[in-house]
Amino acid sequence: RVAMITMQSWMFLSSYEKFRENILDYSTIINMAHLGPKAFDTIGGEVVSTTSFVLENYQHEDYKGAYLRLVDGRSEREKQDEFEAKRNNPYYASAADFRKIPGSPIAYWVSDALLNVYEKSTTLSKIATPRQGLATADNDRFLRLWSELNIKNVGFGFRSREEAKESGLKWFPYNKGGEYRKWYGNQEFVLNWENDGYNIRNYFDSNGKLRSRPQNTEYYFLPSVSWSKVTSSGFSLRYYPKGFIFDVAGCSIFLDREEEREMLLGCMNSQIMTKAVNSLSPTLNFEVGQVADFPLPIDVINKASNFISPITKLIHISKSDWDSYETSWDFTTSPFLQTEFHKSTLEETYSNLRAHWKEMTLEMQRLEEENNRIFIEAYGLQDELTSDVPLSEITLTCNPYYRYGNNKSEEELEALLLNDTIKEFISYAVGCMFGRYSPHKEGLILANQGEGMQEFLEKVPDAEFLPDKDGIIPILDEEYFADDIVGRFKEFLKVTFGPEKLSENMDFIAQALSSGGKKKTKSSEQVIRDYFLKDFYKDHVKMYKKRPIYWLFTSGKKRAFNALVYMHRYGRTTLARMRTEYLLELEGKMDAQRQMLSSEDARNAKEKAKLAGYIDEIMAYDEVFKNKADAYIEIDLDDGVKENYKLFDGLVGKI
Repeated sequence: RVAMITMQSWMFLSSYEKFRENILDYSTIINMAHLGPKAFDTIGGEVVSTTSFVLENYQHEDYKGAYLRLVDGRSEREKQDEFEAKRNNPYYASAADFRKIPGSPIAYWVSDALLNVYEKSTTLSKIATPRQGLATADNDRFLRLWSELNIKNVGFGFRSREEAKESGLKWFPYNKGGEYRKWYGNQEFVLNWENDGYNIRNYFDSNGKLRSRPQNTEYYFLPSVSWSKVTSSGFSLRYYPKGFIFDVAGCSIFLDREEEREMLLGCMNSQIMTKAVNSLSPTLNFEVGQVADFPLPIDVINKASNFISPITKLIHISKSDWDSYETSWDFTTSPFLQTEFHKSTLEETYSNLRAHWKEMTLEMQRLEEENNRIFIEAYGLQDELTSDVPLSEITLTCNPYYRYGNNKSEEELEALLLNDTIKEFISYAVGCMFGRYSPHKEGLILANQGEGMQEFLEKVPDAEFLPDKDGIIPILDEEYFADDIVGRFKEFLKVTFGPEKLSENMDFIAQALSSGGKKKTKSSEQVIRDYFLKDFYKDHVKMYKKRPIYWLFTSGKKRAFNALVYMHRYGRTTLARMRTEYLLELEGKMDAQRQMLSSEDARNAKEKAKLAGYIDEIMAYDEVFKNKADAYIEIDLDDGVKENYKLFDGLVGKI
């Protein structure tokens, strides 16, 4: 016999499958203390996960070794306490048990009932095709968020590589995996697959070696169900319609029939998958090979149509939630303006919205629990699994328990949701100011480089709320210009909710922005102005994952001059116009304002000093600004925000 302590990797990873077979064929595990992470105080981190065991150099196929699961303790002391508590109640498992699970992982904790499922089932790979996707080798070169680009250059809904190539388009939807979310969503990226991906398929290094890995290309653009290879929150599967290329981290499963796709989606988003994953991949890294071994009873496969009723509804609700936010390419309008929720005030409208979101979340919970019951019964695991789904696992963005975590009070969650929802409404309003959206027509309006007022009026001829003429919106601490952002926001509120409710709606917005309703000492308008000055851009950068589409030109720490520019409406003369019509104009207005103030009054003296500081900052800013304006800088949206933004270093806010 031999005893040793090793890393736990060999117990589960597919790359060690032959090694495990060798151990099970020629030796016997007598006992094991599975220590997991944090077993040694001198070695930090979750990566170092260990196991200690005794091997006998003789094979006993049915010998049931004793196993202690000590993976929960976070220190040597806690591991020792865990050992003492569990030493008389170990798990027992044999080589014969391990062989019942594909890949023979050392999953000693798996119950007899689940082993029976594995023994009597076929595997996912027998009825479906799980595949790993493209590795670009340079995401900055080949990937973009869809919002960075000319929308006319993005090809949605193509059925094949041939169709995509014939379209002559450059960018196509790209499934990159993403955060823990079930049923539908994580559709944000597009890939440069122009001319059937010529540039990617010919991306060689200096030695002539192909850097990219365009594998399984015959499955590109086909509908699928997909999971994220690496996650911190467990396994989740999403439905992807036709038209997507998929990434190495957005692993996908392909089936010919829609009802089988939906059945598999429901099955693998149920508690069954959670149970199976614990045996196939106890780590949070879900490889294609492990998912391919997921057990599927023959009855479940043959009766796929019997399972899909709740699944179809779950996909629909999840898609509706995903598309309610402007980062979805299928976003149409702010929920506040949807007819079924819209009332005369924002507060009433939000109340309707919140009631609808609660109803959606509870319906989603009911459907997920129904889905769990169906598959738990089909697998015969009623004694081991419950159908219950906590609210924190209902993966809708409108569900605060999922969005913000489960460790906050209901009051805190509601305040956070209201705060974010109002900020999203403000973001939509800014989009309307630029003409990206319009309160009078659903969907994108101006979303291609060079489009302006003429194109807007062609699409929305009877618009009451018009976008800014020059695509430059100043954000200042006072209303120095007619197109001041707060003034325009008030105009937007008048058009969408009526002028008679403006004051009430401004109060509601200010209250929501003020930490969920704390008493404010400033006027509502000042609270909103402060938000635009100090926090709007940070929120915008976060919403667009550090790829902002509205760019903040700002003079410095004092924020003497600030203006937003919509990148799709930027032109080579935009800076020159901003300089002459806004920056220098503001300097002149501030200087005149300063000269009118008397220094004898203490308050006036303070204001005069502030204006002097502003003017100094503007003059210093203008030295850089003039050089950039005189250069008539041009941008190419295909280069993406990261590259284009660099052209304006020294003028724009950090992202």
